[in-house]
Amino acid sequence: MTGTQHVVSALMRESLMDRRVIAGTEAPVRRILPKLNVIQIGGQSIMDKGQSAVIPVLDEILANQADYTQVIGVGPGVRARHILSIGLDLGLPTGALATLAAKSAAQNAYMVSCLLASQGFVYLEAPFIVQLLPAMLAATRGAVFNGVPPYDLWEHPPALGKIPPHGSDAGSYLVGEVFGARKVILIKDVDGVYTADPKLDPAATFIPEIKAAELMAMRLQTLPIEPVVLELLTRSKLVKSIRIINGLVPGNLTKALAGEPVGTLIHS
Repeated sequence: MTGTQHVVSALMRESLMDRRVIAGTEAPVRRILPKLNVIQIGGQSIMDKGQSAVIPVLDEILANQADYTQVIGVGPGVRARHILSIGLDLGLPTGALATLAAKSAAQNAYMVSCLLASQGFVYLEAPFIVQLLPAMLAATRGAVFNGVPPYDLWEHPPALGKIPPHGSDAGSYLVGEVFGARKVILIKDVDGVYTADPKLDPAATFIPEIKAAELMAMRLQTLPIEPVVLELLTRSKLVKSIRIINGLVPGNLTKALAGEPVGTLIHS
């Protein structure tokens, strides 16, 4: 037909399952928001402790917002564990459990956004983060989001058990990776990664810095971070490290934002 044009594409005749083709797609990735800092507030570790833990963390976030643009991911807490327990007892599949667990994180995120509303922070639902976050940061002081990624029924079945592997640690990391964030900081109630649970084993050794692959190879019985985040780090394109800090210690977030050696740094 006269005037017909063909759109030229390097992939138009290729199978996207071909390993050679996939390898050929490696290319530099643009950082969308290079000054962004993603701060994840743990559900069980911080939110469940109530006002005494939450308010100081939010105050420190606000104190740093003028110097460091921050968005806040929030995790679920004990309520999610309760609903997961019931769902497991009823035999629900992983995808259904993931849908249920995300509700608790959304409630926590909404509470944080209410506490920060007078300071110009807004709440963003998970499906709208990519579309609205840049605009919201230009128009408002900051944003709060549900840290649990919206895989919902499409959550990946874990290698062991049925607990959804992608929680708020993974969701907050992925937001940072997508936008090319400056830092991803996970706020917990422990100083970082230990060789054992320091609350149960006084002989546990603190690990200030470690590669994700090395930490995976240690096969520790317990971690203050979702194991899937370590796997994601080994494949990272933009965010090459995350830092775990104790949010119950005043000043730790300020130090982490400034790049000081606080908590545990896990890098790719």
